[in-house]
Amino acid sequence: MKPVVFVDGDRGTTGLQIAAQLQQRSELLLLTLPPERAKDPRWRADALNRCDVAVLCLPDDAARDAAAMVENPAVRIIDASSAHRTDAAWVYGLPELCVGQPERIAAARRISNPGCYPTGAVALLRPLVDAGLLPRDHPMTIHAVSGYSGRGRAGVEAHEGADAAAAPPLQVYGLGLAHKHVSEIQQHAGLDTRPFFVPAYGNYRQGIVLTIPLHLRLLPAGTGAERLHECLHARYASARHVHVLGMAEAAALEHLDPRLHNGSNRMSLAVFANQRHGQVLLAAVFDNLGKGASGAALQNLDLVLGLAGA
Repeated sequence: MKPVVFVDGDRGTTGLQIAAQLQQRSELLLLTLPPERAKDPRWRADALNRCDVAVLCLPDDAARDAAAMVENPAVRIIDASSAHRTDAAWVYGLPELCVGQPERIAAARRISNPGCYPTGAVALLRPLVDAGLLPRDHPMTIHAVSGYSGRGRAGVEAHEGADAAAAPPLQVYGLGLAHKHVSEIQQHAGLDTRPFFVPAYGNYRQGIVLTIPLHLRLLPAGTGAERLHECLHARYASARHVHVLGMAEAAALEHLDPRLHNGSNRMSLAVFANQRHGQVLLAAVFDNLGKGASGAALQNLDLVLGLAGA
């Protein structure tokens, strides 16, 4: 029999994309509720316990409630919210995190999808920390600009609705330095100290550029840009969805377009260097609605179901 998938919250930005893609797939069955019953707890609980895999595309509190509704031990959950991303009882759903992570996801009953910003930050930092090239207590600063869809419906309405002309070209936020993604980045990148994280929304619909500056003098002796690049290249050499630009390819670039991978589950990583001043810039480009949300959830779903898309 074909596996049954239920998307709880298929009216939101991420849920709509996941549901739309699943509707095109013949190897599984998509369980849906009529609009008038989509928020009815009884109907939702029934669907959550009748499916093989539930994908939660809900606010954090609602995702916790939905997970608690699942009483059928055979149901597996992929949570796209941030409710369980630092919970040890849930497997972190970044297949490229480390060796063996795809197998852990495939075997898990509870999977927490990564946040969009942490996807890029952890992908850049974790291999370097694991290799000892980046100290766990390094004073880390992460800057990222996302398309306004990263705000969900509110962002889309602000930039595409009746008052779109008044939408600002750039909004730097998280100025209280308490963004919910910080603890996720710290834990899954393997850092001992809390990083600075400075996020922003640009006046374009989707796509992320995330950058991390490094001073080579603060890294272990002998660590240069080439060594950092070699480490990232080795980690992702066999990764289907992550590409590490060659040093020459990166050096030839004059800018990074956050929209490069829009509509896909791909992510590009790069190492930029100024050898004279001993500075390096790590960068990631990916779609906040793709690899940063729906694409990652579908990649995890394929792992759970043993399908070829992962």
